[in-house]
Amino acid sequence: MTDDGKTSAAAHPQGDDKDSASGPAPAHAPAPAFGEGLDARLVVARGPSFRLDVTLTAAPGDVVALLGPNGAGKTTALRALAGLVPLSDGGRLRLDGVELDRRPPESRPVGVVFQDYLLFPHLTALDNVAFGPRCHGASKTEARAQAAEWLERMGLTAHAGSKPRRLSGGQAQRVALARALATRPRLLLLDEPLAALDARTRLDIRAQLRRHLADFEAVAVLVTHDPLDAMVLADRLVVIEDGRIVQEGTPSDIARRPRTDYIAHLVGLNLYRGEAEGHTVRVPGGSALTTADDLTGPVFVAFPPSAVTLHRDRPTGSSARNLWHGEVTGMEAHGDQVRVSVAGELPLAVDLTTVAAAELGIHPGTEIWATVKASQTHAYPA
Repeated sequence: MTDDGKTSAAAHPQGDDKDSASGPAPAHAPAPAFGEGLDARLVVARGPSFRLDVTLTAAPGDVVALLGPNGAGKTTALRALAGLVPLSDGGRLRLDGVELDRRPPESRPVGVVFQDYLLFPHLTALDNVAFGPRCHGASKTEARAQAAEWLERMGLTAHAGSKPRRLSGGQAQRVALARALATRPRLLLLDEPLAALDARTRLDIRAQLRRHLADFEAVAVLVTHDPLDAMVLADRLVVIEDGRIVQEGTPSDIARRPRTDYIAHLVGLNLYRGEAEGHTVRVPGGSALTTADDLTGPVFVAFPPSAVTLHRDRPTGSSARNLWHGEVTGMEAHGDQVRVSVAGELPLAVDLTTVAAAELGIHPGTEIWATVKASQTHAYPA
């Protein structure tokens, strides 16, 4: 895998049925002391100008999502966990109390679900799933019995004899997940596991994946660009920018208190940093916001685009405590609404219904006034 979504040749299964990237530890590998979870500092130098330095800890049963813009280092972190790239000095990787950083990928108790699934094209769904147990030393009969149980769990018994080309995207995703789980890994890595699915299938498979992850007793790490996937599937979000963690916490914490523009855009909020004096926050450029929160010192202020009301003329008698003049610079469809970009005293993203946008008669270049009630803002320490 690479940060541009491609997969390293070292991770691709070949015709000899060996998948070293997602394969389980061989039968002779020492069994880990279950229960301690993940303790890692992932330090990786990638070229002369990029260095990843990310600390990840997770207890058994935790699902951690890595989020960040393209090139932030998410997939590099996943590759380091899988053993596909070596750690630099200062890095460490412990899983259930066992040092893994010097172990080759095939000897790690790690399962991987790749973005494009990488199922063996010449094997049936049953034999794809049985591959892992066979590598663990199970007989062909035992491995197939275990594989059949996993396919039943995934609702795929009727497709056990089908080869990958006969499977839908959702079915292939579930076979790939079953193949990873059949090895009973202590660390499950998921690289954009829903990216290849259409919108309708994605909705169904996301719900199924959530159920399977809820039953998974070890650590799962998910890389995704989709905030909804992260919010639905993960217990904790770790946001990476330029190879560093910029924020981590529960989905609700991060959605409520974003700390960078990337995160604010991800969760759909307007975000500003400024200096608070009571209920007034002054931001660079001289604009001020009135908030419901009483704070002093450096703060962030956030509010959703839906909290903004636009007017063609300066409103009179409005109860809104915040009023700014600006100009429409862009409009685009955003779900069933129109996302309007406004530049001026304060840059804003505004969500309008299509009816409201039509009634206002706005277009790029239109001068407008924007209002936001103080009660719809949220201020918190920076």
